[in-house]
Amino acid sequence: MASKMHVVMLPWSAFGHIIPFFQLSIAIAKAGIRVSLVSTPRNIQRLPKPQPNLSSLIKFVELPFPIVEDGSVLPEGAEATVDIPFEKIQYLKVAFDLLQQPLKQYVAETSPDWIIVDFFPYWVTEVSREYGVPFVYFSVFSASAIAFMGPPYSLVGDGRMRDWPSPESMRSPPEWITFPSSVALKDFEAKALYSEFFTSSVSGATTSERYAKVMDSCEAVAVRSCVEYEGEYLNLLGNLMGKPVIPVGLLPPEKPAEGTEIQISGGSWVGNFKWLNNQKPKSVVFVGFGSECKLTKDQVHEIAYGLELSELPLLWALRKPDWAVEDDDAVPSGFGDRTSGRGIVCIGWAPQMEILAHPSIGGSLFHSGWGSVIETLQFGHCLVVLPFISDQGLNARLLVEKGLGVEIKRGEDGSFRREDISKSLRLAMVSEEGEKLRMRAREAAAIFGDQNLHQDHYIGGFVEYLKNGFTKQK
Repeated sequence: MASKMHVVMLPWSAFGHIIPFFQLSIAIAKAGIRVSLVSTPRNIQRLPKPQPNLSSLIKFVELPFPIVEDGSVLPEGAEATVDIPFEKIQYLKVAFDLLQQPLKQYVAETSPDWIIVDFFPYWVTEVSREYGVPFVYFSVFSASAIAFMGPPYSLVGDGRMRDWPSPESMRSPPEWITFPSSVALKDFEAKALYSEFFTSSVSGATTSERYAKVMDSCEAVAVRSCVEYEGEYLNLLGNLMGKPVIPVGLLPPEKPAEGTEIQISGGSWVGNFKWLNNQKPKSVVFVGFGSECKLTKDQVHEIAYGLELSELPLLWALRKPDWAVEDDDAVPSGFGDRTSGRGIVCIGWAPQMEILAHPSIGGSLFHSGWGSVIETLQFGHCLVVLPFISDQGLNARLLVEKGLGVEIKRGEDGSFRREDISKSLRLAMVSEEGEKLRMRAREAAAIFGDQNLHQDHYIGGFVEYLKNGFTKQK
């Protein structure tokens, strides 16, 4: 029998947000909650299908992608940040804000018990008030990252001028973090995040204004985290926000069954997994910077030279950059020949979970996005991090502080050298000095990969809150 409780979920149009919302939908559906996951058609179509036994509990709601006044600004079919260059994201925000009316109509028609939202749709406060439906803010970021940004009043008006007067103010932990912490930004990260967060765009509201309004008006904050990893920050958040802060666990993706790679991989992936099968256990570095980090030619090539210098076996999943005409243009000339036998570069889509699950993989070189941290640590791999955007630098500092990662040395402008990439990789993967790091990563897998802990304990607690923590106004 279907559950009477119905939750509507609305993520921001970036797959780093949509996927965690999808994972939370799966998790609460397993606990018997009916979920409507709302996005635009092309985003919904790119999501994996839920398990057949959950199909009656999860509904994908496709709201037509809104037409903005200047239709030429966004390319046809561009419905997520991955589809557009960074400078056009402001126009995606304009389109996203036009979802307010269709979402309002859907809420009016279905009368859900809760709305769970990202921090972009600040207008959900009006929808919530008009229809008497409470809402929860679900943070796809780590507890330490949102604790760093502080309470809503620190992000707007006089509070913002006092607590975040300039990018330089982001280079050390804020005063409300009262315990020892290295979670802060480097100069180049601070300049980028400050601009992204506090600068006005064509969408009208700044990111900080959106975030502050959602945080201030929500009934509770749900965080993709757990006490076992971020206990101090979760406790601090509860004090800072003055409302329930509920860890929903890490939402680790289910590990692939053994032999899955043979079923899912066509073409070159059959050969790639055969190559992995012939490598020594825990010897291969998996390299992947996802689709949101749009790296320059110099950055990709410096990474390539660093991998080459390390002399370690490698599997690199590389999305073809916009600046590359042919696939071969993505890496330096001759790179494939020089790393032949010990390295594979895969341009395009890669079955990341199946790769990470392979016993030959021992470490990962990546951007330290929170979702990727969780995916990698659930297999106990050591982490070599090279953060580029948003919260990645904050995640990297905490990983290093906890002895779970090595961060590649950067210049003041964010530049990095191949020698430092090689040095960091060898430290993490093979050096005697890195044994403690490898041991800690293996220990972390017991927490990050514990499906029972995250589903039964954390999701169970969140569902209990949804059922008993607040009664919908009639």
